Amino acid sequence: MLSKALVVGQYQKKLEELARHAHLELTVVVPPYWRDERGVLPFERAYTRGYTLLVTPLRWNGHFHLHYYPTLPRLLATVLPDLVHIDEEPYNLATWHALRAAQRVGAKTLFFTWQNILRRYPPPFVWMEAYVLRHSDYAIAGNAAAVQVLRAKNYRGAVRVIPQFGVDPEQFQPRPRAVSSTFHIGAGVGRWVEEKGIDTLLRAVAGLSGEWRVSLRGSGPAYAQLAALARALGIAARVHFEPPVPSVEMPAYYAQLDVFVMPSRTRPNWKEQFGRALVEAMACGVPVIGSTCGEIPNVIGEAGLIFPEDDVDALRAHLARLRDDPTYRAELGQRGRARVLAQFTHAHIAQATYQVYRELLG
Repeated sequence: MLSKALVVGQYQKKLEELARHAHLELTVVVPPYWRDERGVLPFERAYTRGYTLLVTPLRWNGHFHLHYYPTLPRLLATVLPDLVHIDEEPYNLATWHALRAAQRVGAKTLFFTWQNILRRYPPPFVWMEAYVLRHSDYAIAGNAAAVQVLRAKNYRGAVRVIPQFGVDPEQFQPRPRAVSSTFHIGAGVGRWVEEKGIDTLLRAVAGLSGEWRVSLRGSGPAYAQLAALARALGIAARVHFEPPVPSVEMPAYYAQLDVFVMPSRTRPNWKEQFGRALVEAMACGVPVIGSTCGEIPNVIGEAGLIFPEDDVDALRAHLARLRDDPTYRAELGQRGRARVLAQFTHAHIAQATYQVYRELLG
């Protein structure tokens, strides 16, 4: 398996769960870091038992469509795998390059996709995508809409819907929380960009009565705009912009919260593909509120509250309800935890992935 996403330590737990399965020898290729709009995300060595982990140079790091692993062909010629799991989108150079290298050693291949909007890419990406869709043996899609996109692009192979990663319910679990009269709202985990809708949350809380505070943990290009908006709304003292922390420290962040909000909005080239922070918060017993953007309603199900994208008043009403009803907050927290245990743990996702491997290899 090769995956730049596995620089995140918490995600590596899925690999340990995969490695528990019989007759599976797992070698995983990751880069030493990944660079995006948040900055440099260094490799976190967290869960490494039961499999071989290779930290391998990545050329054109930070270029989502153009990065690739230049030493991979030599590595595959040494390992001689039966299956190469390419944990990347089909239109990326890394996927095409890995597929060609796998073909040379006679390995079967599968790729992963989150892409839930039908987009057409310019050459050479459209050519690489067409080759990958035509020659891959299997596809894993992170959501149902991504399957529809694959079919619209004439992918005719086998496909199964499995989220890329789950959560570790032993790390992400409810913790005792100090009693406080201040209603603590969390949001903004990860990228601070316009499509994440954090401005909608700020406008909603600006009209929320009582004692409250907002904690945004992440980074990104929208920071200056969001900070200016908080000042303009007169709520800057109650909105806290907090830097990213290693993934293994995130459970402590969720443990402080009374509610977690994901107010994402759809854009022509993007809509929410999953919402990992939702399942992390749910696993911690924190009630969640999400917009109607993309996959969010499917992830939350009946375990949280949904509001229409950009609807400030509807979001404010949900926040007020949870602020005023601790019993309902506790009920939603329990529902969320139960939903994660049933569908979104690393063990559950590893088991589904292992079944794909068995199906593919016969």
